[in-house]
Amino acid sequence: MNRVPCMEAVVAVLESEGVDTVFGIPGAAILPLYAALRHSSIRHVTVRHEEGGTHAADGWARVTGNVGVCVGTSGPAGTNMITGLYTALADSVPIICVTGQAATAKLHQEAFQAVDIVEIAKPVTKWAVQLKEPAQAPWIFREAFRVARSGRPGPVLVDLPIDVQRGTCLYDRELDAPLPVPVPEPHPRAVRRACDMLAAAKRPLILAGGGVIIADACEELRELAEHLQVPVQVTLMGKGAFPEDHPLFAGMAGIQTQTRWGNAAFLESDLVLAVGARFGDRHTGDLDVYRRGRRFVHVDIEPAQIGKVFEPDLGVVGHARPVLAALLEEARRRTGPANPGKWVRRVGELRGTLLRRDDFDDVPIKPPRVFRELNEFYGRDTTFVTAIGLYQIWSGQFQATYLPRRYLVCGQAGPLGWEVPAAMGVKCAHPERQVVAVVGDYSFQFLMEEVAVAAQYRIPFVIVMINNEYLGLIRQAEIPYGMNYAVDLHYGEGGIDHVKAMEAFGCPARRVELPGDIRDALAWATETSASERLPVLVEVMVEREANAAMGPALDAIKEFEPLPELVAVDWSD
Repeated sequence: MNRVPCMEAVVAVLESEGVDTVFGIPGAAILPLYAALRHSSIRHVTVRHEEGGTHAADGWARVTGNVGVCVGTSGPAGTNMITGLYTALADSVPIICVTGQAATAKLHQEAFQAVDIVEIAKPVTKWAVQLKEPAQAPWIFREAFRVARSGRPGPVLVDLPIDVQRGTCLYDRELDAPLPVPVPEPHPRAVRRACDMLAAAKRPLILAGGGVIIADACEELRELAEHLQVPVQVTLMGKGAFPEDHPLFAGMAGIQTQTRWGNAAFLESDLVLAVGARFGDRHTGDLDVYRRGRRFVHVDIEPAQIGKVFEPDLGVVGHARPVLAALLEEARRRTGPANPGKWVRRVGELRGTLLRRDDFDDVPIKPPRVFRELNEFYGRDTTFVTAIGLYQIWSGQFQATYLPRRYLVCGQAGPLGWEVPAAMGVKCAHPERQVVAVVGDYSFQFLMEEVAVAAQYRIPFVIVMINNEYLGLIRQAEIPYGMNYAVDLHYGEGGIDHVKAMEAFGCPARRVELPGDIRDALAWATETSASERLPVLVEVMVEREANAAMGPALDAIKEFEPLPELVAVDWSD
C-alpha cells in the first residue's frame, strides 16, 4: 500500500461513496481536508452559514437517496450544524457533518474555538465520533457512510483534530469499497399473518410513510395496492410515494396537513397497514380517535419504532421494499387480481364530495388559490421544497404530488429557513430538474443569505413566497391559549421589502397582489431563472388573517358536516 496524507484517503472515500458535491465553509482547523478536496472531482459550494450547509446537504441527500456531506471548521461551525443534524435525524435523512477541531493536546485547555462537539452532537446523530489516529481516517469515514445508510437512515458527525488531519496513513483506493448495508427481510409468518388480516378486513387502507420513499419501494407499493384493490393514504413525509391522481389514492389524514376526504376515509377504515410511518402527532392527533374501530399492522425497518407511539395489532420488522414484495407475492399466491369493490367506490365518492375550494378570486389573495396555480402550472416532475408554518399546512392540504422525491419537507423538526438551502442542494444534485421552494416570509428571512450562494454559483430555482406579513401560524396558535397578552408581536409592521432584498443579492423578484397575476408571475420566474441561471422570487401577498384548518384531534366529523347520504353505509357483502 502507499502512504498518503490521511485526508487524501478521506476524499477518496467520499468520491467512491458517490459524493459529487460538498457544502461548507473553510476555516483554519479544517484546512488539511480542504487541501485534499482541491485535487478531487468533488465540487465544493461555500455557503454563508453552517446551518445552511447542513440543510443543503440534507436536500441533496433527500433527492438522491445518497449520503449528503457538509463541512465546517472548529467551535461555532459545529454548534451551528446542530439544527441541521436534528432535522436530518428527525426525518431519517443520511448526512455526514465533518468538523475541524483544535489540536488534540489543546482540547483540555480551553483553546480557541475548541468545543466538545462530539458530546454536543450525540443526542441528534446516529453516531458522533472524533478521529484519534490518522490510520483510522478512511475506515472511520467508511463506517460513517454505513451507519448513515443502514436501518433507519440518519446523520453522523465526524470531528477531525488539526494534528490528526496532518498525519498520513497506508491506503490504496483500488483495494477499498463501500461497506455493505443490510436489507432486513420480513419473517414469512408475519407476512402471512398480515395478509390474513388484509383479507379479513372490509375497509382496509395502506398508509405509506416516508420509509417507502427512502426504501425506493413505491413500485412495490403500487403493485400491491392494485392487486388487492386497497386504497392508499400517505403521510406528509410519504407524499409522492403514491400518485395522487391514481384511482386508489385515498388522500391524507391528520390534524393539519390533511384532506377532508382523507380524514373521512380513515375514520371509516377498519384496518390500516402502515409501512415506514412513525405515527407522528400531527398525523394521529388524539390517539383514542385515531385507533378506535380499526386494527393496525405496523411495518418498519427499525424494531424500536414498533409500539413506540401505540401498540399495533401486528408488528413486522423489515425493509419496506422486501416487505411489500413479500406481501405481494403472498397475495398473488392466494388470489388473482381483485376488482374494485364497494370500499374503493366509497373512497372515490368521498374524494368527489369533500374537496376544499381552491378557486377563490378574492383580493387579498386566499392561499388555496396559490396552490391551485402551482398545481396547474408546474409539471409532474417538478421538485417542490417547503418547510414549516401555515404555508406547509396549506401545501399538505392542497398541493398535488405524483412521484417520489419530488416533494421535500422538513416534517418533524420544522426549522425555519430550511427551504432555500435545501432547494440549492436539490438543484446541485439534479441540475436538469425544475425546483420550486415554497416559503413563508418569516422563514425566508432566517437563512436568506444563502440566496447569495445560489447567485454566486448560478444555481437556478424559483422561490414562491406566501406572505401574510403576520407570523400567521403563531397568531393562529395563540387563539385557544389566550396568549395575545403574553407576547408583543410586531413582525410585519415596517418589515423588509423582499423584492429589494432579492435585487440586492443580484436576483430578480416580483410581487403579486391579484390572483389573476399569479400564473404570469410563475411563467416569468421560471423562464427568467432558467435563462439567467439565478434564484428568482415570486412574492404573493395573501390574506393577512387566513388560517389553516386545524383541530384538536383527527376527527373529520368536527371539521365538516357530512352529507346525509355519506353517513349511512351498508358494508355487508
